Amino acid sequence: MNTAEITRVKNYLLTLQNHICAALENEEPQVRFAEDVWERAEGGGGRSRILENGQVFEQAGVNFSYVRGISLPASATARRPELANRQFHAMGVSLVIHPRNPFVPTSHANVRFLIAESANEPAIWWFGGGFDLTPFYPFEEDVVHWHSTAREACEPFGMKVYPTYKKWCDEYFYLPHRQETRGVGGLFFDDLNEWDFELCFAFMQSVGNHYTEAYLPIVQQRKDTPYTEAQRDFQLYRRGRYVEFNLVYDRGTLFGLQSNGRTESILMSMPPLARWQYNWSPEAGTPEALLYERYLKPQNWLNL
Repeated sequence: MNTAEITRVKNYLLTLQNHICAALENEEPQVRFAEDVWERAEGGGGRSRILENGQVFEQAGVNFSYVRGISLPASATARRPELANRQFHAMGVSLVIHPRNPFVPTSHANVRFLIAESANEPAIWWFGGGFDLTPFYPFEEDVVHWHSTAREACEPFGMKVYPTYKKWCDEYFYLPHRQETRGVGGLFFDDLNEWDFELCFAFMQSVGNHYTEAYLPIVQQRKDTPYTEAQRDFQLYRRGRYVEFNLVYDRGTLFGLQSNGRTESILMSMPPLARWQYNWSPEAGTPEALLYERYLKPQNWLNL
């Protein structure tokens, strides 16, 4: 792996961050992203962008990071012990969008590249990423659109790619202690190096580029839907599940914290407001109950 290839990935990620931030700002009449550039003592740094208190997005974070060091954190080497004692470069764009309106889903996306090197041994590299959707009051047509766009991102790379990474997403974004998925899924892939570098890089770009195509039509369709205080309360209650997953299970959160990344940037995924309620469950026959009964279970949304 040469420096030019690493630079190409970095430049793409910076461009992707710019594109996504501009697209999200187009939905907001006044509020803009604030930028925070930071450095990491062990090497590297990042560019965090946060939008707060918008009319559409209560909080949106779109972060770029490029960190490097002499050894990978335990969250990486425990899963892949062959990476121990290798120098590494890790870079990516990660975002979490928390809309204000309960009828607009929360969304998350991430694309990343990692290379681990050791003297006199071949470099180990891979790509990872994906995007997933977490609605509170789902519309089936929105979920179908989301998955159709995910499939479009995968189609040039083979007919088995979407079903494989869709299934991986359902399995990854799952809360075992709640026995429910975090949302309606999307795509998740990791350790991608089975193709050559150019094809793997092209796939990562396709996933990154399709995110706004998947998400913004849903935002535009639902952002002006009237809602009640009770629906807002349910949104905040369900945001608590998002917190539970990110703090207990999410690999990216663990990697960032264990590698001494910037804590404020890592935890930008947390919603600005959330609530928990002891031993609560929705009443039968309500839209809230439908979320649990249908949408928080893996589904074949495209009838493939």
